[in-house]
Amino acid sequence: MHKLKVGLLIDHTTVPLYVYKLIEQINNCDYAEFTLIIKNKDLEGKHSFFTRLKHSYKNLFYSIYLQVDKRVFNVKPNAFEPADITSLIEKIPLIQVIPHSTTFSHRFREEDLAEINSHGLDVILRMGFKILRGAILNAAKYGIWSYHHGDNNVNRGGPPGVWEFLHNCDETGVILQILTEDLDGGIVIDRSYSKTDNSSVIRNNNNSYWKALSMIPRNLKELYTSGGTVFMERINAKNNAPYFYFNKLFVNPTNLEFTKFFIIKILKKIKDKVFQLFFNNQWILLYSFNKSERLSQSFFRFKKIQPPKDRFWADPFAVHKNGLYYIFFEELMYKTHKGHLAVLTIDNKGNISTPVTILEKDYHLSYPFVMESDNKFFLIPECVVQKRIDLYQCIDFPHKWEFVRTLMNNVSAVDATIHFHDNKYWMFCNIKENEGASTSDELFIFYADHFNSTDWHPHAKNPVISDVKKARPAGKIFKYKNEYYRPSQDCSRHYGRGININRIILLNENEYVEETIQNMYSNWEKSISSIHTINFAGDLTIIDGQTRRSKY
Repeated sequence: MHKLKVGLLIDHTTVPLYVYKLIEQINNCDYAEFTLIIKNKDLEGKHSFFTRLKHSYKNLFYSIYLQVDKRVFNVKPNAFEPADITSLIEKIPLIQVIPHSTTFSHRFREEDLAEINSHGLDVILRMGFKILRGAILNAAKYGIWSYHHGDNNVNRGGPPGVWEFLHNCDETGVILQILTEDLDGGIVIDRSYSKTDNSSVIRNNNNSYWKALSMIPRNLKELYTSGGTVFMERINAKNNAPYFYFNKLFVNPTNLEFTKFFIIKILKKIKDKVFQLFFNNQWILLYSFNKSERLSQSFFRFKKIQPPKDRFWADPFAVHKNGLYYIFFEELMYKTHKGHLAVLTIDNKGNISTPVTILEKDYHLSYPFVMESDNKFFLIPECVVQKRIDLYQCIDFPHKWEFVRTLMNNVSAVDATIHFHDNKYWMFCNIKENEGASTSDELFIFYADHFNSTDWHPHAKNPVISDVKKARPAGKIFKYKNEYYRPSQDCSRHYGRGININRIILLNENEYVEETIQNMYSNWEKSISSIHTINFAGDLTIIDGQTRRSKY
């Protein structure tokens, strides 16, 4: 089967680093290849410094801020660092075009279109040029694919990631689309959401751009494997419903706009810094017993288990054994800012034991996923800094655990959660595919014949969810009235904003469908600002919550 023929639209051979990495990935893949580079010869930047200054004085404060932001937040890897692609494209046919140009758009000349059409391209990737109009939009079999860094349902226009930052939005969207003559949007191929970094535009965009990098390779691979007919049927089905945009068209913030929003941000930062002088946001455990329903569903009835002031307790998992409830959790000491795993016990009367450390390494550990198989207990701790997923077995319950094997290597994965279904073991975890992106945004599924296998197969639809509001696991998948439910975290406004309960509708090697039944937030008590884990065992329900705690 022949690889997809891909064209690339660029303005220069020096491109942002994320574009360099994209070209590199496609050059090394087995499903697509670049067969034509289309370079813009009508280069911008012909105006003098004074002419550019005249056009930008209304946005001068914003421009100055961007320069300061880049220096204060020196992100690495930097998605926008200049990179020369000459060595990557030197063997690929290249044509230079001078399109008909207006203030915002480009139209291609007939002779250039004829040359491009002669290459029989399947897809063209737009990494340069202005808004494209006219016949160039039909120059590839499956269209021109282009990123729009922003949620086109919320903020059309630009600049990317800026208004989300200024408005303190919970999330920043990004879409991959097929360009059309519709100036306000194209055919959406894929979309994703990440938490808005409300401290920095450069950090906000860096995460968004690195994550979006994977959208094009994933969808090219799906186009290749499923075929054009099936691929386009799926895309068209996603775009069937009308959607009306009712916000303004966003442009660069004026000096007055930027000053107004930035002062509000500065005042909030000062308030936060003052708070940090006197208080910690401490994670605590909360629990409740319910003999009739088995699941406790009213959080205001939960009792607190509060750690000493010098640490927090989070990510609780529960085991019911010999009449006792064993709570495994992350314990993090503020002094070292490194987590280890601990256990405490609770009985039916609410008597709580002193915690005991069960697993400590010279690196951070959290999310102690505990499971039982053949009367033996196994543990998968999160150790994302090691870029692996490890399995431990308990040899003296509950305190002594022994390393068994590494289930996956070279993977930046968090919150690995195992679920047995249809005679297979399914691992749910969030993965950061590209350095510079977040681990909170995308849910991946893998399957194997046994949970201690090293041969985990990726789900055909990975990532099955790309949305910071509901991707990341928040505890074990549980059964309730013959239905399975997956708890997940809402990390959109801040880490631990809330928990979602998602009903699993379909799970097999090729499909995954879930439906969000409920979104839960820490509204029952003013002092609790966050929740992000929920688990069950016997009559016990346990969660974690973040509360304000005086340092003194």
